[in-house]
This record gives sequence, structure tokens and C-alpha cells, in this order.
Amino acid sequence: QVQLVESGGGLVQAGGSLRLSCAASGRTVRTSDMAWFRHAPGKEPEFVAAIAWGGGGTTLSESAKGRFTISRDDAKNTVYLQMNTLKPEDTAVYYCAGRFGRMPPQPWGAPYDFWGQGTQVTVSS
Repeated sequence: QVQLVESGGGLVQAGGSLRLSCAASGRTVRTSDMAWFRHAPGKEPEFVAAIAWGGGGTTLSESAKGRFTISRDDAKNTVYLQMNTLKPEDTAVYYCAGRFGRMPPQPWGAPYDFWGQGTQVTVSS
């Protein structure tokens, strides 16, 4: 059974930084496509960033480009989302997600198979 546990959320002032962690068990992150999504109250869930299995290519949403970085530590079986220059509109519950790595690689927009419980990020103005 795959389990994803997020941590690192909290309250931060605009312009500040946070690093979210997603610790995986039951599956190695190296063999999984991993991603971060967020869901703000009254809004649709939104893709934030993803990292591909194996070589670890990454993609970011337009709102995340230039501010956020997704990375992976295979030894710790953990995926990270470094968030800099945070804005109030980044306030949301952030979820880690994963799916089994396949060949050929799946499109970035393909569905994810397993999800964490989420961690709250609140950015004050």
C-alpha cells in the first residue's frame, strides 16, 4: 500500500518561503511520477509541479514558474516543493500525488494514482 505524508506547511508572510515535503512509503519516488497540487477555498484544484520518474524531468504551472522548485531525494524517498516569494494567492491546501512510472512515459496531465492528506499553506499580506 502506497502512503504519502506531506509536511512543512504553515503560516508565512508574503514574500517568504516554505519547503513542503512528501515522504513516500510502499513505493519508491524514483519509480513514480510525483506531483504537487493545491486547492484553495472556492476554487478548483490546481496543478502546481511534477517530477518524472527515473531521470526526473520537471514541469511547473505558470503561476509556479520562477518561484517554486520541485525536487526529489531518492535516498530519503521524499519529494520536495520549495516555494519562494510566496503570495497571498498561494494560500491553499497542498497535496502530494504519485503514479506508477511507465514506459513510454505518461503525459504530464495523466491522472495520479495515490494522494496524500494535504498540508495547509497560508500566506498573509
